[in-house]
Amino acid sequence: MQSDEADAGAAQPQTRRRKDTMAALTLGALGVVFGDIGTSPIYAFREALNQASADGIGAGEILGVLSLALWALILVVTCKYVLFLMRADNNGEGGVLALMALAQRSARKRRTLVLVLGAAGAALFYGDGIITPALSVLSAVEGIKTIPGMDGISRNEIILITSAILAGLF
Repeated sequence: MQSDEADAGAAQPQTRRRKDTMAALTLGALGVVFGDIGTSPIYAFREALNQASADGIGAGEILGVLSLALWALILVVTCKYVLFLMRADNNGEGGVLALMALAQRSARKRRTLVLVLGAAGAALFYGDGIITPALSVLSAVEGIKTIPGMDGISRNEIILITSAILAGLF
């Protein structure tokens, strides 16, 4: 009887650790997916308004671009992630390569095409993972120029500060 209670007591901390690990991994995955989705519209918003700034930016342009970005974000997250990708898993695994493995099982004749598309998807994901942090930090450091008295900072200084921040982070 005592050995059963001891086994149950020993299993409880292990279960707790597993739950803590799963919670941390879930939070990390949400940060990767939704962090990237959250920052990309900022760049799109800036570029879209730059195109309209030649004639002057009015409330209509701002609301139009904001509405476009917001609805694109809602539709991408809702349709792509929630309705499709969250349902497709490869024995609990997810991501581009897991989807490729699922597709290869179904597409017997076009396995090479599925492999090439999966590799291209993985390459795009890794490329995005490399370029997004660099662009985010560079944009933030370029914002220093908007501070009164800091408009004289040179491009080389901005690149040096950005490089130092990225080296410190990674």
